Amino acid sequence: MCFLAFYVKNSLCYTCTLSFAKFEPQPYEEFHRLIGKAGLSIKEFAELLGMRPNSITNYNKVGFVPSHLAVIVSLISTMKDEGFDFYPILEKVQAYEKARIESQSK
Repeated sequence: MCFLAFYVKNSLCYTCTLSFAKFEPQPYEEFHRLIGKAGLSIKEFAELLGMRPNSITNYNKVGFVPSHLAVIVSLISTMKDEGFDFYPILEKVQAYEKARIESQSK
């Protein structure tokens, strides 16, 4: 395991070791379990990322999800376990994306 993610809660640094650090696809069943562990539905997870729910559920047919989605769901489920609210972080990312899109349309 060679990928570590750090986040701060009450001035303490937490480390989350991800078992798929080689950036391999994650089995859809595990992905779905982690979404539930984070307290989200597929629809809510998709909305947080600015995706359509069908774009995520289509991975069930393949049996795996891409590593970037696996990393995100693993981090937010761990954050939820530790009592850390991940919504403000994702909202900040959404604000950056909105600002980027608005600046391109000018």
